[in-house]
Amino acid sequence: MQAQIQELLAQATGRDAADFADVTMDLYADGLLDSMATVQFLLSLQDEFDIQVPVSEFDRDAWSTVEKIEARVKELQND
Repeated sequence: MQAQIQELLAQATGRDAADFADVTMDLYADGLLDSMATVQFLLSLQDEFDIQVPVSEFDRDAWSTVEKIEARVKELQND
């Protein structure tokens, strides 16, 4: 799942998937993800994993690393 998330991040940001190899790196603090890329990334996540991420409930801190994103996706898949 991490590889899929890294690839979706790469597509949303125009970067290489290898830029997201450190699964504990803060994507916002390190400037890899901004608000526009976040929206595109969330839409891709929803399509890829058949989940719903309510924008009104989006907490940047809970989605700031590949590791956290994977955990949230798994939670949403189990809902």
